[in-house]
Amino acid sequence: MTLMHYLISLGLAYLIGSIPFGYIIGKVFFHKNLLKLGSGGIGTTNTLRNLGLPAGIIVLCLDVLKGSAGALMSCLWGPIPADYWYFAVGVGAIIGHTYSVWIGFKGGKAVATSLGVLMVYSLPMVGIAMMAFGIAVFLTSMVSVGSMAGFISVTIAALLYQDWALFIVALILTIFVIYRHRGNLKRIKNGQENLIPFGLVYWAK
Repeated sequence: MTLMHYLISLGLAYLIGSIPFGYIIGKVFFHKNLLKLGSGGIGTTNTLRNLGLPAGIIVLCLDVLKGSAGALMSCLWGPIPADYWYFAVGVGAIIGHTYSVWIGFKGGKAVATSLGVLMVYSLPMVGIAMMAFGIAVFLTSMVSVGSMAGFISVTIAALLYQDWALFIVALILTIFVIYRHRGNLKRIKNGQENLIPFGLVYWAK
């Protein structure tokens, strides 16, 4: 893959990732602007809270799909020399989802789209991420904690398995996702984070 090929693939991945499915569904089907509701994000959690479960599931699937599609843009020019190229190109979709050109460079927190990229690279790692997510949500009743736990678990797993390409990417994304959740962390500290109707903390209330 030449530099020009890489830049084209990266640009296409960005455009795919920047499709604001949550925003579009909110506007077209519910006449609501997710950018002005809840956390202001266009991802699964804010969609779920403001548009309902069916819309949330649809947005989750579409955001995961665009992450996978973005990563596969690396294959446009033939077989890739190494699997880490999925990340090298897929990062464009993650950036596109987080800073979408279509909605003033706003977006989501990159969780579902990153999962889509990881699905192309390693399904076992997806299983680890989902297990950590589920356990964390069960214990805390907070999707934000589950999301961060998923990224941290993949980073640790990559280190243990000495998958250095995944470790570097996962570490960078973990730092980025935690930064994107800084508002959630502040609410957690103040005891004001939104709870989902599931898990030990919710049931204990």
